[in-house]
Amino acid sequence: MIRISAFRSVPPFAQGAVRDFRVRWALEEAGLPYEVRLLAQGQQRSDSYRDLQPFGQVPSFEDGELTLFESGAIVLHIAEKSDALLPSDTEGRSRARTWVFAALNTVEPNIQELAGIDFFWAEQAWTKERRPMVETMVRQRLGELASAMNGRDYLEGTFTAGDLMMSAVLRILRHTQILNDFPSLAAYRARCEARPAFRRAIDAQMKQFDNAA
Repeated sequence: MIRISAFRSVPPFAQGAVRDFRVRWALEEAGLPYEVRLLAQGQQRSDSYRDLQPFGQVPSFEDGELTLFESGAIVLHIAEKSDALLPSDTEGRSRARTWVFAALNTVEPNIQELAGIDFFWAEQAWTKERRPMVETMVRQRLGELASAMNGRDYLEGTFTAGDLMMSAVLRILRHTQILNDFPSLAAYRARCEARPAFRRAIDAQMKQFDNAA
């Protein structure tokens, strides 16, 4: 049985966005059963857990003798097991992988920095100058993403692991109205989140937080 790790509880602003959610969603899309190892705060720093995840983060992933960490790597591993997350042709699979990396390496860093400022450092004097610059970069990336999609429903025409990761990254902006200024991307995120596998994954993550309350 596949086993992933997740935090038993997190602050409200992080609920629905912790990175184990991305792996849950991929597993639901692929139709693969899994179980969850819930970590109390502090357990992620234990030696036994760092054997699975050397940086003490979530998720970790165990599948028999295989252990993995980093949500992008795990999602791509799952995608290789299912036609639901990668196209059947070689070139299409390569393009879908490219979008996974684009989501994590090109789009997410500025979005994550903006979220960090808003959630952790909003009252700091330095953020008054830094935040407008970060938001400008976020908007630039979103504009480039919208142009690259060129009116398509999904990044490569049909839903892939690239869309899963990209829409998960766009979720980080939920606390802002920025995405509303890019109607095609707002519709794209809504389209991805309308998938039944998304709903199963998000319900599973939120249920654990409700149980911990």
